[in-house]
Amino acid sequence: MANHKSAEKRARQTERRTAVNIARRSRVRSSIKKVEEAIKSGDKQAAATALRAAQPEIQRAASKRIVAKNAAGRRVSRLAARVKAMA
Repeated sequence: MANHKSAEKRARQTERRTAVNIARRSRVRSSIKKVEEAIKSGDKQAAATALRAAQPEIQRAASKRIVAKNAAGRRVSRLAARVKAMA
């Protein structure tokens, strides 16, 4: 446990940031799942809509360092390629 006032404050800040980061990561995962479910169902329009919603979530997470920048780009790229490949 923290012994100094500044360390106690840092502990509180870390707790808050951790909660925010967990929520953001969860939002990213949910949006990716929605795209994958739409791809599985075969509905190209729903998949494209879900991808348009997921892309800013993923990029925002990358800008906040919740996922690595290259990992975010790779995920968006692969999802887009899968949506594009749908007949």
